[in-house]
Amino acid sequence: MKKITYASTSLLLLAMLTACASNGGEVIDMPKGAGSAETDKPAEVQASFKKLGDEPLTLTFYNTSGTFPDVEFNTLIADPIKKKYPNVTIERITPAASTTLEEVLSTHTPDIIYSSSSSHQKVVRTGAFEDLRELIKRHDFDESRLKPILYDYIKEITPGDEIVAIPFNANQHILYYNKDIFDKFGVAYPTDKQLTWDEILELATKLTRTENGVNYVGLAVDNLTGLSKGLGLPYLDRETGNAALDTPEWLRIFELQKKIYEIPGYVSQDGTWNWGRDHFMKDQTIALRVSWLANMVGPLEELRQQGVEFNWDIAPAPNFEDQLGKTREAQIHSLSVNSQSKHKDEAFQVIAEILSDEGQRILSRNGRVPAIINPELEKEYGLDIPVLQGKAVQNVFVGEPLQEHYIHPYELEISARLTEAAEDLAVKGLDVNSAIRKATEAINKDVETLRTTIGAP
Repeated sequence: MKKITYASTSLLLLAMLTACASNGGEVIDMPKGAGSAETDKPAEVQASFKKLGDEPLTLTFYNTSGTFPDVEFNTLIADPIKKKYPNVTIERITPAASTTLEEVLSTHTPDIIYSSSSSHQKVVRTGAFEDLRELIKRHDFDESRLKPILYDYIKEITPGDEIVAIPFNANQHILYYNKDIFDKFGVAYPTDKQLTWDEILELATKLTRTENGVNYVGLAVDNLTGLSKGLGLPYLDRETGNAALDTPEWLRIFELQKKIYEIPGYVSQDGTWNWGRDHFMKDQTIALRVSWLANMVGPLEELRQQGVEFNWDIAPAPNFEDQLGKTREAQIHSLSVNSQSKHKDEAFQVIAEILSDEGQRILSRNGRVPAIINPELEKEYGLDIPVLQGKAVQNVFVGEPLQEHYIHPYELEISARLTEAAEDLAVKGLDVNSAIRKATEAINKDVETLRTTIGAP
């Protein structure tokens, strides 16, 4: 079969619509570089194609996990599709915050599902993911354009050969820092050089202090789960499902986390130890924060639009000295077609459009790292999103991101045990080895229960 690449999606669809109008409504597929209908597809397959732009169409969209504020949904998905296809509306399903993913997918049938590693396995269990292999073949989608560290992860989500998602972006990590806090305490900013954890701890110690009743914290790292991504560590053994914490690599992570908590003043007098996005972005009391791009850039732009701005910038994500040149795992944000959708072809065509060079250019220029192989798009990173203007955006691409570790089907359910372990280190005085042992025992008990409630992975 002749292949049609999605780099030429615009011209291709226009050609098909023109052919439609001149042939009494019959849809004719135009192969790349040709002026006649593709003849090697069965007639019934040709007839099954429903092209964007044919008639008014509303496709529903549901975000199962990950930070994806409305400003990004509109900028990256809804508005570009509406601009190119005025008859197509992408309508977001926004359930109450207390509604679970399972509840939403049992009561709604979103045509397009947006997911990340925080939800992929849960969606797999609902059966809502369509196996995309037939749609990929039918629409001549060029899989070779996708970054291997993203697509290879997608292929590991299910035990068989199914393809249940297409990568949307690479959610990489970066070091955010508040220049105002550095200036307040007379500390030099991080440079464009990737720093070691020892160097970051030295900075964090200088910046953790209380002044005029305000508790400033030098460093936030998303705790054990965040630190472990610098070494690409699984929480559970892939084969047995049991805890995988009793390793030299995890010991290294626990020891680093303990050092962070032992910075004088890090744990506040009221016992607060878990510092996150709002402390950096809204309270503006965190000097350094290592976290995802998607976790921060969209919300910071949303905050800017509300009139709240402060002086911050970005530097390369730190790592252990022997791991310099690598950053953290690149989390995969993906797009899927609902297995119950009545508009599977059209939903996949929307996904393909978002994965076109132009669709990914919009994504890159608005602060997300593209999922496709095209170095030119990285040069345009952040150009259209006001909150990134004047920032050292080139630091997003310093260091090689790791492929995300295999997310075991039980991993999300046991991840709270790592938060408990972090609290044990921070405020309960537990030593590293005891914290690992306690977490391992708790996880293994959870896994026994999960085998009964969820079933074997």
